[in-house]
Amino acid sequence: MSEIILSVRDLKKYFPIKAGVLQKTVGHVKAVDGVSFDIVKGETLGIVGESGCGKSTTGRAIIRLFEKTGGDVYFNGKEVHSLNHKELRAIRPKMQMIFQDPYSSLNPRMTVGQIVGEALLDHGIITDKVELRKKVMKTIEECGLASYHIDRYPHEFSGGQRQRIGIARALALDPDFIIADEPVSALDVSIQAQIINLLMDLQKERGFTYLFISHDLSVVEHISTRVGVMYLGSMVELANKKDMYKNPLHPYTQALLSAAPVPDPTAERKRIILTGDIPSPANPPSGCKFHTRCPYAMPICKTDIPEFKDRGNKHFVACHLLDKNN
Repeated sequence: MSEIILSVRDLKKYFPIKAGVLQKTVGHVKAVDGVSFDIVKGETLGIVGESGCGKSTTGRAIIRLFEKTGGDVYFNGKEVHSLNHKELRAIRPKMQMIFQDPYSSLNPRMTVGQIVGEALLDHGIITDKVELRKKVMKTIEECGLASYHIDRYPHEFSGGQRQRIGIARALALDPDFIIADEPVSALDVSIQAQIINLLMDLQKERGFTYLFISHDLSVVEHISTRVGVMYLGSMVELANKKDMYKNPLHPYTQALLSAAPVPDPTAERKRIILTGDIPSPANPPSGCKFHTRCPYAMPICKTDIPEFKDRGNKHFVACHLLDKNN
């Protein structure tokens, strides 16, 4: 049986809505609302969905950049949110994050060498300056940069090069698990391919495990082993890549895939056009959150939350329509 490196159970992250002079809490934005999944060592789990569905918040809550509202996150058997400061620092090097914006995620006052080597010094992994410089140079070269870039500042680099610096910063600590939060969305298409190929090559060489967050279905299909689809803070479908793209079972996933561009513009496809707007995560619909836009909505969808369960071959879907058909 494959080793599970990360296990997420009923994860919730709510942000308070404050109003009035006294800034009292009058409600909550349910950014992540009961998400569960496992990630096996060495695989890449891709998470897709529309903007605002809770993808990035899920990633940040997993790595504890956000404190959870509820649920559990187990990394190598340890519940991340129950660790004290010392215990959390001990596992930090093993779980790292690549951020979305290569322009705002790098300190403009620090050189590449300082950015990549900062965590090594902070965690006391390397204390000798000569050894540190060698380690940083080796890491940035692995990420496609030249050794002489070590003394340059972020403003001297293009967007793609800056993202390589961000990747090098995550790699420097030799992590087991990396969360890539839309790492190519701010880059040109040609540069996107280079960064994706770099991440895949590094995974082959070092055996990394990725949680890859993106809204680009074609990028996720290229890099992922399994794919999870989120809608309004909840996971609606989770399956291996082949099943997800060849046989999507949830109506929302079907609509997403039908809207994705294909290389052949003359190919015949059935387009599914969703009506209505995405509901507010501050006031989500009752029952199935997708029922307000679903073309197959039934009365039960408005009242009962569908169970997220295995429909065969570890293809998990939360949909009352499948229960009815079975």
